[in-house]
Amino acid sequence: MALTFTPFPELGNKCPDFTLPAVDGKNYSLKDFSNGKPLVVMFICNHCPYVQAIESRLIALGADLKKDGVNVVAICSNDAADHPEDSFENLQKRAKEMNYPFTYLHDESQTVAHAFGAVCTPDYFVYDGALKLVYRGRLDDSWKDAARVTKRELYDAVQTLLKGQTVSEDQTASMGCSIKWK
Repeated sequence: MALTFTPFPELGNKCPDFTLPAVDGKNYSLKDFSNGKPLVVMFICNHCPYVQAIESRLIALGADLKKDGVNVVAICSNDAADHPEDSFENLQKRAKEMNYPFTYLHDESQTVAHAFGAVCTPDYFVYDGALKLVYRGRLDDSWKDAARVTKRELYDAVQTLLKGQTVSEDQTASMGCSIKWK
């Protein structure tokens, strides 16, 4: 496991377009998630211990933001040949088992991860209603222990957007396992 931190974000960048298959058997594109509200895109996977440690919080985030009409999209871009637990079939099983409240996409070619500049799992991107990047920080202030969370930084950034306010540029990098490139 190679610990990787997200780079300082290039705020204001436009969300890259994509079309990918989802675990529900459909294909989705960026336009399917463009409703004028914030959009959360997170790069996750099944095998990463950092993602596993926060999985219940990702599920809560997805459920909480769904109530606000905010789309949350997860993408797995890992090389399944080296990490079979991240195969499309295993992504489908995990999403169903855990009842993910967000769309889970598979980026087998890894072109979408490259387009976003994703580097690790988890890696988060929050876009405003105009699909401009406003947040690329961490989920919260305690990746390892949910009981120690005092700030839901990603959720708070989205709530700031929903209030029509500007998200602070003072953001703490996310960290996790490096994306497993081919």
